[in-house]
Amino acid sequence: MAGSGGPLSHRGLRGRETELADLQELTASVARTGSGGLALIRGEPGIGKTTLLTEAVCRAGAAGFSVSLGKADELHHLVPFSSLAASILHGDRPLLCGGDLADLARNHDQRIWLVERLAEAIEARATDAPVLIALDDVQWADALSRFALQQLPTRLRTSPVLWMLTGRREPAGPAEEIVAAATGNLPAVTVTLGPLSGAAIGQLADDTLGPAVDTWVRDLLDGAGGNPFLAVEMLAGLRTADAAQDVVPSRLVVGVRGRLRSLQPDTLGFLRMGAVLGRRFGFDDAAALCDRPAAALLPALEEAVHAGLLDDDGDNLVFRHDLLRQAVYADILPSARKALHREAARRLVSAGRQPIDAVPHILRGATPGDEEAVALLRRAAEDVLAVTPEPAADLMLRALELTPTAGRLRFEVGEQTILCLARAGRDREALETGDRLLADRPPLETFGRLQSALGGALWTMDLADELRRRTEAALAAGGSAPEICARLAALRALALSRGRDLAAARQAGETALRTATAIGDREAHVLALSGLGEIALNAGDNAAALERFAALSAIDSAFLPEEVVAHLHLDDFAAGGRLLLRAAERAGAVRQAMLLWAQGQHDLGLGRLDDAEADFVTMERLEDEVRVPVQQVNGRVIRSRIALLRGDREAAGEHLLAARERLSVKPNPGNTAAVHFLEAVHAEADGDVALAVDRIHQIQRQGPFMRWRLLRDWVDAAVRMALRAGERELAEDLAAQAEAHAGRNPSVPTATGVAAQARGLVRNDPAVLEHAVELLKASPRPLTRAAAHADLGLALLAAGRRDRAVTALAHARGAFAEAGAHAAAAHVQRALNGTGADNRRAATVQRPVQGWAALTASEEKVARLIAQGHTNRSAAEVLVVSPHTVNTHLTSVFRKLSIGSRVQLANLVASLPEG
Repeated sequence: MAGSGGPLSHRGLRGRETELADLQELTASVARTGSGGLALIRGEPGIGKTTLLTEAVCRAGAAGFSVSLGKADELHHLVPFSSLAASILHGDRPLLCGGDLADLARNHDQRIWLVERLAEAIEARATDAPVLIALDDVQWADALSRFALQQLPTRLRTSPVLWMLTGRREPAGPAEEIVAAATGNLPAVTVTLGPLSGAAIGQLADDTLGPAVDTWVRDLLDGAGGNPFLAVEMLAGLRTADAAQDVVPSRLVVGVRGRLRSLQPDTLGFLRMGAVLGRRFGFDDAAALCDRPAAALLPALEEAVHAGLLDDDGDNLVFRHDLLRQAVYADILPSARKALHREAARRLVSAGRQPIDAVPHILRGATPGDEEAVALLRRAAEDVLAVTPEPAADLMLRALELTPTAGRLRFEVGEQTILCLARAGRDREALETGDRLLADRPPLETFGRLQSALGGALWTMDLADELRRRTEAALAAGGSAPEICARLAALRALALSRGRDLAAARQAGETALRTATAIGDREAHVLALSGLGEIALNAGDNAAALERFAALSAIDSAFLPEEVVAHLHLDDFAAGGRLLLRAAERAGAVRQAMLLWAQGQHDLGLGRLDDAEADFVTMERLEDEVRVPVQQVNGRVIRSRIALLRGDREAAGEHLLAARERLSVKPNPGNTAAVHFLEAVHAEADGDVALAVDRIHQIQRQGPFMRWRLLRDWVDAAVRMALRAGERELAEDLAAQAEAHAGRNPSVPTATGVAAQARGLVRNDPAVLEHAVELLKASPRPLTRAAAHADLGLALLAAGRRDRAVTALAHARGAFAEAGAHAAAAHVQRALNGTGADNRRAATVQRPVQGWAALTASEEKVARLIAQGHTNRSAAEVLVVSPHTVNTHLTSVFRKLSIGSRVQLANLVASLPEG
């Protein structure tokens, strides 16, 4: 047999020629087409995933790719972004330098923004050369890296960016989630590694021991089951054995134990301490766990490296394979492991490491009553809450388990746990946790704090009455600190905003605001302003709503979308537009999905149906990404109405079904009323006016404010439904609501004009409808103006005033057509056809489904900018929209043009005729 000493040969691609060819084919396709791709290499531990990945990355680099290769670590899976950072900070040309990553980290509470910024960096690199980003052991990736990996491949599908991941076989693990997110959006290849053939295992034996390998050795290798790592470890044992006929066990732990027997005791102890720290560990940390000076362990380190058990990457020591670490770790007695993990946590903290770095050891080593461990978990949860609330909530649940069952600490930890659970969207768990703590009869001051902490969960769960009951009970009990009383009072006002006595709610809100201002509690201040803003909206006082939301936005810019929408309710689209521009310039500081909701309302109001559709599509995608479905029902309701205006009944029906599905997730009164209204619109379109007015009656029963708050922009449609069904009393009631709303907002042209329009419809009075048209001339909403002209034209036609009718109808038809509301334009056109007037200019041409002519105006602008070499961000800056909206437009462009890359888009645009 071959001589001993030195690490084993790494000629380890025996038997993987087919799999390597598949990866090379995908690599070549990405380079050739300029579009993205994703490959997942999966298989059992030791099957050769890392070796295959390393070879594929090496060959891609030789082919001109800019490559980055990193590895996720089991004991660092809680550290946000640590896994992807291992990839993007390393390689021949790192995608980001440490300073860039630090800049991203400063804004890590905006997950969507962070992913977009990272996408821009990768996109910019891909303009110079195709990019390969590889991550080994993705099953241990941290939550933020997993989130990014679920978004980035699709986001960058039009650029030559190839993603290569390795992972173990897990039915619903991170690797499968990432592939599922990419499937259908870009080429995705899964390479499953099975056992090596006997011939390939024989080649490994030849590589290690030379060609003259005894038959009994080859027979023994059958025990590896085709697993190359197990085979190599057996061969290493054979190569270092004292006698050729030593019995080599077939399983890894025993096999590694055999290899370790030849090591010095200090080396073995050093390796065990390293195994506790993780696959990658610091020499100083391991020496500290050994309770030995680092210099005294240099011989042990040298022996471990020489034996091929450890590698040195210049910064840390690394077990050559995680199976080696696991085998060494498994040889430590369980009770000793727990104590060593606890000591490791102390060592890391004393060395100045972040609490999150010590948490994996705390989770393995802490026992109930360990208050030091509880403190570390609390600090770690606080550090990661903003960017990865789910793990933060899990950490706090564990901290609560470790907390002593008696004493003040349990309630303090419980309060933090409730807040983390609510932040993670686990509201029911937060409520259950709070109620368990409250069942322990805490002191009055603690009782108030817990009820205050539960406020956010109760509000999100639409349990306004329960929130009011709890806050009133806590305030009545007394004993709470001033800031807690202020928060409870503000939460009570917020709950009262959903009640019928809005005057009492406003008084409660103003009292809460004065108290919050007097004591200087920011949280109470924000809650009080939020409550007063909601109360003003529900009371129909748009000016007061703007005052409250502007003050709220000044305190916390995250509420800027609410301020934008408040401006739109006052018909001040100029101010709303300026705020949207300001938000676009500092996108990292604003809730991105809610900002797109505001942008969509802005574009819809201005009659930009194509842009509004793109806004709401993007909003829903971003809400899906962060799993916070705030406006999904309303977004689908509006998209269904847009589809009906365009004449796309199929899409409108799909959106109605989607709205109903999302209503089941968030069935609050507002969402329920919105879906009922959409059902009414669809029923009328189907000719079922009885069903339509039934749905309007259901909206009326939702509550006094829900009627006009939903119908203020669409009350004319509801009045028409009622009149068609002969429900004059309902029509009168709706018109009266519109007039009351106009009375509360006399300076808002849309409010006064729509009220006149509703009254004119009920009276069938052309003079009143003409007055509505005059009032709406000052409204910035073209579709509202068009609807009023259409109603006027039809009334004039019925009155026999043909010429005036034709003028009004032609105006309505042109406005609808210009906005792309082709079905509405066609409806008016049919009325014009009955007048006998010359309407040859009336025909509106709908866009085709495929090809350049299918693009909307905004899509064409995006397409031309991207074809010129712009990135999504630079195109967004030119168009003054968000990069997310550019991405939505670009997705539509590629679908309509049946292309897959920016290179193809540039070639297509270059081939278009000039002009």
